[in-house]
Amino acid sequence: MSETLLGQSYFLRFDPKLWQAMQPYPPLGTLYAASTLRSRGYEVAVFDAMLAESEADWDEALQRHGPRFAVLYEDNFNYLSKMCLLRMRQAALTMIEMARKRGCTVVVAGSDATDHADLYLARGADFVLIGEGEETLGELMDRLTGRSQTPLGDIAGLAYVDDRPQTIDHGLPIVRSPRSVVRSPRSVVRTPRRPDLHDLDALPFPAWDLVQIDRYRKLWLDRHGYFSMNMVTTRGCPFHCNWCAKPIWGQRYHARSPENVVSEMRWLAHAFQPDHIAFADDIFGLKPGWISRFAERLEVDGIRIPFKCLNRADLLLREGEVEALRRAGCQIAWIGAESGAQATLDAMEKGTKVEQIYEAARRLHGAGIRVGFFLQFGYPGETRADIAKTLRMVHECRPDDIGVSVSYPLPGTKFHAAVAGQLGEKQNWMDSSDLAMMYRGPFTTAFYRRLHGLVHKEFRARKTWRELRRAVLQPRTLRFSHLRRAARMVAQGATLPLDWLALQFLACRPHEGLSLSAPRMTQEAAAVPTLQPDARPEETRSTTVSPDPTRALR
Repeated sequence: MSETLLGQSYFLRFDPKLWQAMQPYPPLGTLYAASTLRSRGYEVAVFDAMLAESEADWDEALQRHGPRFAVLYEDNFNYLSKMCLLRMRQAALTMIEMARKRGCTVVVAGSDATDHADLYLARGADFVLIGEGEETLGELMDRLTGRSQTPLGDIAGLAYVDDRPQTIDHGLPIVRSPRSVVRSPRSVVRTPRRPDLHDLDALPFPAWDLVQIDRYRKLWLDRHGYFSMNMVTTRGCPFHCNWCAKPIWGQRYHARSPENVVSEMRWLAHAFQPDHIAFADDIFGLKPGWISRFAERLEVDGIRIPFKCLNRADLLLREGEVEALRRAGCQIAWIGAESGAQATLDAMEKGTKVEQIYEAARRLHGAGIRVGFFLQFGYPGETRADIAKTLRMVHECRPDDIGVSVSYPLPGTKFHAAVAGQLGEKQNWMDSSDLAMMYRGPFTTAFYRRLHGLVHKEFRARKTWRELRRAVLQPRTLRFSHLRRAARMVAQGATLPLDWLALQFLACRPHEGLSLSAPRMTQEAAAVPTLQPDARPEETRSTTVSPDPTRALR
């Protein structure tokens, strides 16, 4: 029995693409909240939705633990949680209803709840934590259990409905309103936003003992042959990409000390023996000299765990940055490249140059560090020539892996403000493979879904060809698996010309169900380009999406 049951609503099973990829990580944000509550003397348990079958497992956990408080604390370090996928929102609302039926006081925290507090309160949540939640949750729990007499209105970072009697002075349960009630948004109280935590070293390490580490280890070893765990060294991002939603930390950025991070790595190595670390930071090592100090501390302590991280191309060009990553054990560095067209990067207010992406990839490869590119298609103003530039960048930089998405308007961004007048009833993707164009983008949803698959197919063909060529030059490395991969490459390559023709056909199709006239732009969105598919027609006429599709097999 635990007084408080924490959980989250990201079920890997509800995201078919990522379930197939099977690279699961426990919910770090939830584990931080759990360890914070334990440090304040609360007895807690964690329901880990990541590997659960369905919401029914949450209901079983409620029955097993019999908590007074059910806290849905989403993992804000999981970029998929920040995307506010509809299937996961549906799961959260179902979990709220289940907790209410069992008489729990329900608290919700996360990106979607911060953006849509009224929705979660109307569907049964008692409290929504706005923004960074650990301190707010601790103060709220103190109030609800009678440890503190602080009025709810004086707890920063909180949203709640004030039309119900509250009997909490001596730890008595909240008097519940009818389950069927739909509350009016006018009755929602929002307290001032809480300042972010600055001293991240003061936080206890995540409560890893509350999740089934052995189950994660087995899944990783069975599928990939190694065991990966996740960590964070920072919170937030100070840059201004105008499509990036930041409901939790805004433009603020705070970092743990290298010494504190290495201390956690030492503990993880001793307790769980991971073969690999995935750093979930938006930007790893932003502060000048941080990565060098990190590498030095790891060397002094004799810790060597390969890791992956996310960086910006321009930051990687700082003196000694790539070498410090190599010394620290970086195995692959992902770059938010987004586009090979400078006009698109400028429209996104990305703050990077295409040549910086090229140079960062060159330096990383030169240091023996693999390179990953995140690519984004569909931003307003994008042309077929811009797409061709992005594909050329991938071909010339030769990243070791890519992630492909399309522009996705989320509340609070300039991008969302620019296209808000075009959004229909559907304003979120169902899962990560949805890729729907929810506004009148340069091309249709069908075009971008086809492009997504084609880019991956061509990338795999090029990569396989390079690897086979190296194997042929070194016959001792040849294996039967190379023959299987060669056959698969030929089969996929044979379909590429038809795929490109289909894409060209889709490029000419109009949007269905959307007005063909450009919307009137708001003043706030004036800096974002208009949504014309051929904004630079002279480039579009001279360059197709793939000047020569058969180059994928050369």
